[in-house]
Order: sequence, then C-alpha cells, then structure tokens
Amino acid sequence: MEKPSIATANTPLPLPLRAAQYARMSTEHQQYSPENQLEVVRAYAASHQMEIVREYSDHGRSGLNIAGREGLNTLMTDVEGKRTDFSALLVYDVSRWGRFQDVDKSSYYEYVLKRAGIRVHYCAEQFESDGTMFSSVLKTLKRSMAAEYSLEL
Repeated sequence: MEKPSIATANTPLPLPLRAAQYARMSTEHQQYSPENQLEVVRAYAASHQMEIVREYSDHGRSGLNIAGREGLNTLMTDVEGKRTDFSALLVYDVSRWGRFQDVDKSSYYEYVLKRAGIRVHYCAEQFESDGTMFSSVLKTLKRSMAAEYSLEL
C-alpha cells in the first residue's frame, strides 16, 4: 500500500474561488436587511474558500421584476458583456434573487449566469444549487413560494 504524500512548502495552496455577491431588500422584513444577508453570505464564502471580489445590490426594491433593479441589471449586463472576473454568485436565498410571478424568469436569469460559467449559490437555503434533481425541484418550489408570497402581500 502506497503512503499518502505529505504537502511540502513548495506545494501551492489552492486559490480561493472568486465570487460576487448580490443582495436585495424590499421594505417588508428586517430579517432581509442587507447587513443580515451579507453576514450570511460572507460566512458562506469563508466556509467554501471563496473570495468576494464584487458586490451588486438593490435596496428598497421589489423582487417582482427586473425593472428598476439597477444592481441585477448591472450584473446581467456585466455577464452578457463578458465583463466578469468571478465564477460564483452568492445570494442569501431564492427570494432575494427575485419573487418573479413567472418563475421561469428567475430560472432564465440564473441560466444566463450558468451559460457564462457562473454558478449561483443560495447561501441560506438548505440545499446546494448543484444541478441535481433534488436541488432543481427545491429551487422551483422555493421560486413558486416566493411568487405566491408577493401575491399575498
């Protein structure tokens, strides 16, 4: 049986994954304050060896659509224009990404990032956004719940 190799001083350490963060707060709940969101996002980044290199945010904005959401619009413009230097986007949860009444819109915007090689991580969710059937079903359910919540308001 071969002995495992021991790392030496010359062995390079893996570089942290470069990530951007996105925060959105409408006006309904303090639990979603930008500070609360970013605290969770930063802890997630640290535990997953990620370095946050860019921030996008929309404060006091509804998640019903992309209109008026300067942060999300800038993110999408940067991604589509290939002006990004990160491969992960950290978001507090599915509802912070949006409460789109058409849940396919939420999927579409996430797909645009995926197509550009950027994986969206929902930091406060109980599932990894890893493309498995389980996470896909949960994301769709959470997107539907977020849309329903906004209708009830």
